[in-house]
Amino acid sequence: MLAISILLILFSFALFARYANHIDVVLAGWTGQSRFKHSHHQVLERYFAYYQKLPLRKKQEFERRVANFVNSKEFISRGGLEITPMVETLVAACAVQLTFGLREIRFEHFDKIILYPTNFYSRSNDQIHKGEVNPRFGVIALSWKSFLEGYLDPSDAYNLGLHEMAHALKLENRIPNEEYQFLQASILKEIDDRYFENSEDLALGKPTLLRAYAGVNKEEFFAVAVENFFERPQEMKQHLPRLYANMSQLLGQETA
Repeated sequence: MLAISILLILFSFALFARYANHIDVVLAGWTGQSRFKHSHHQVLERYFAYYQKLPLRKKQEFERRVANFVNSKEFISRGGLEITPMVETLVAACAVQLTFGLREIRFEHFDKIILYPTNFYSRSNDQIHKGEVNPRFGVIALSWKSFLEGYLDPSDAYNLGLHEMAHALKLENRIPNEEYQFLQASILKEIDDRYFENSEDLALGKPTLLRAYAGVNKEEFFAVAVENFFERPQEMKQHLPRLYANMSQLLGQETA
């Protein structure tokens, strides 16, 4: 446990030091023994690049949505990970990033966010996971280390948070509640068509912008497409223009 704690502290330092002005603030935010009172604004302004690029009016809307997401969820710690305001804010910001072009979606069905320090064992399939979405129990589970890694390199199209939130988004769209069927069905079908167009190349390991995992099934194709849409938008628009257009229409954002 001590080794994991040291690893996480060092890793969080590597991520947050890219944006923070003072190292003591970074370390204080990680331990939860903050020298200032955290607000969503402070965390987002320092550490979340997507938010930093927004105009003031959009930033205010983003903050409001983050606050609503945090207030609507139960954040649950596993393995000794401390759930700080910074942890809550960054997970919420990931969800809002994905849905910011839509009407406000809080992932109503998924009322529990479970956070582990690193990869974790899942009883659903007896495997070790970095992330998991479980609609039966209304859970989104994440490895905090892997979540941080997803934002450390903003252009590698590996982002655990966006990947798992993409799975949750499609499930939320199908679950009858106040947020039911908010994604346009015709565009979802077009994205499925893009999967069938690319599945053979992915299965054969042919070079493609999307990594091979996108070929597992339609759901993984969508989640990997989301990662590329936010982290490699220019390349996606150039090499997979129809898929980029579909994602832009579906999510109401023009990331390129």
